[in-house]
Amino acid sequence: MILKILTVAGLASFEIYAAIPAGFAFGLSPWAIFFASVTGGVLGVFVAAFLGDRIRQFFSKKKIVKEEKPKTGLVYRLWNKYGIIGLGFLGTITVGAPVSLAVGIGFKAPLKKLITWCCIGVITRCVSFTLIGYYGLKLF
Repeated sequence: MILKILTVAGLASFEIYAAIPAGFAFGLSPWAIFFASVTGGVLGVFVAAFLGDRIRQFFSKKKIVKEEKPKTGLVYRLWNKYGIIGLGFLGTITVGAPVSLAVGIGFKAPLKKLITWCCIGVITRCVSFTLIGYYGLKLF
């Protein structure tokens, strides 16, 4: 039982889309799936933020000079329109927290605010997908 819960938490640290169905496949209760996926997702946010910040510091020490690209395109328009909330919350719900954090660190967003909105996005995502999975299985 503990190994199944740890597996769900480990999967959730990378991708919640895989963790919640795995929890239902293991036969865990919805509450166990929810708490394991939230725990794994939030730990994934902090690990990605810690590693992303360290990687940015490493490359800033090397003083790599690269050509400045024009700031156009879909990602820049979304960033300018929705800011940290859009990137942290909506990005976490759609593509996942590690990707949202990587993009936010690339845009030099304030890390504390980005982590806060990513954690809120992880919790929202876990609640919604656990409920969908639970009531979806009730239909069968």
